[in-house]
Parts: sequence; structure tokens; C-alpha cells
Amino acid sequence: MSSAAEGTDRSLGQLVAAATAEMSALVHDEIALAKAELRQDAKRAGIGGAAFAVAGVLGVFALPVLSFAAAYGIHNLGLGLAWSFLIVGGAFIVLAGLIALMAVSKLKQIKKPEKSISSAKETAAVLQNVKPHPRSVTEAHPELESVTRSSV
Repeated sequence: MSSAAEGTDRSLGQLVAAATAEMSALVHDEIALAKAELRQDAKRAGIGGAAFAVAGVLGVFALPVLSFAAAYGIHNLGLGLAWSFLIVGGAFIVLAGLIALMAVSKLKQIKKPEKSISSAKETAAVLQNVKPHPRSVTEAHPELESVTRSSV
């Protein structure tokens, strides 16, 4: 062999080490991609959940206090007390409904980590086509050659 050919030849151990390092890097990159996509969706879920919480707080705690104040204010304008309370209650229901719709729209923006899934499928497809090189026991472990000869 020439010195140029010896420089490009690599041992089996070096090839296995390089393949293992590349596979490890690939898996690491796919995990990082999945984390990034999930982090973005978690932020959207947090905003949607917070909007639901705000709608709930408005509906439970603020409704009675503000209802009485607004109803008596409308009643002072000359409308009956019952109609005043009905108008105020309807306004709060509409407000809570709008906030809930905003929350639903934020939650619908959550998507599957499509890039990670497609990348993992591509990797799996490539790895399914890889077949190990068949070799005998003595090629893999030359120290066993004397044992196999003596047992025959």
C-alpha cells in the first residue's frame, strides 16, 4: 500500500467510533429540536390556561360586586331594578364568553412537534436498511480459532 492509501484507511474500531459519535450527535440534535418545539407549545398552553383562569376569576369574584354597583347605577337612570340587574348580568356573561373564546383560539394553535416526528421517521427508515456485515466467529474473535479447531 502507498502512504496516501494508508492515510485514508481506517480501522474497524475507528469506523465504529465515528458511526457511534455521529449517531449520538443525531439523537442529541433530534432531542433538542423536540424540546424547542415543545417549549413553544407549552408557552401557548400557558397563555391559554391563564386566559381561562382570568375568565373564571372574573366570573366568580368580580361578578357579584360589579353587578350590584352597575345595576343600581342603571336603576338611577330610571330603568326598573330587575331590568338593571339583567343588563349587568348579560354584560358579564358576554365578557366571560369573549375571554373564553380567546383562550380556545390560543389552545388551538398548539401543534404536534412535526419536525421532530419527520426527522425521527427518516432516521428510523435509514437505520432499517442497515444490515450488519456477516462474518464468522473466528473473524470477530481470532483468539477463538484454536478452540474451534480443537473441538472439531
